[in-house]
Amino acid sequence: MTELLTLLRRVPDQLLHRSSRRAALEALAARRPPSRVLVVCNGNVFRSPFAAALLQRELDRRGSGSVLVESAGFSAPGRCPPPHAIAAAARRGIDLRGHGSQLLVADLARAADLIVVMEEAQRRSVCERFGRAVRDVVLLGDLDPAPVTSRAIEDPVDQGPAVCDRAYARIERCVAELARALAGGWGGGEGPEGGVGA
Repeated sequence: MTELLTLLRRVPDQLLHRSSRRAALEALAARRPPSRVLVVCNGNVFRSPFAAALLQRELDRRGSGSVLVESAGFSAPGRCPPPHAIAAAARRGIDLRGHGSQLLVADLARAADLIVVMEEAQRRSVCERFGRAVRDVVLLGDLDPAPVTSRAIEDPVDQGPAVCDRAYARIERCVAELARALAGGWGGGEGPEGGVGA
């Protein structure tokens, strides 16, 4: 019965993903290019540091290196990613060895032109706690070019390496779309349905 309820809860995300993706990409295309992006997750140990480093690399590759990408979380600062997260990131060319979690504070939240979150609850929290408009906060999972079962990027905390790998693979897909949108890749008549899995 619990499995059935879980599956039923995912149906709206599956059915609405295509329109959520299109809306998110169109909203990004309509924005002024950001000079500062903040990537947020719960602990700033697994998802947001990987996504931020990957986004910075992708923007640099696309000639948008003047954009500063940072990460933060809602938990205590100074925590390091576990070895399996460091290894999973390294396999994707990202070095998380020197990362220590950073607490999301008002100055960080207000300084960012765009905030990227992993879960809808995080978007609500950023908007409520720091007075940010919904349009300034993007849910990373909405950008996934592949079919999805959830808008949220799975949290690997207290999970094994396989969950971390799965989360990082999805973050890679989503960050590629985000970097493309922020670097102006959707302009010139090219639409958001041109990505993988469209």
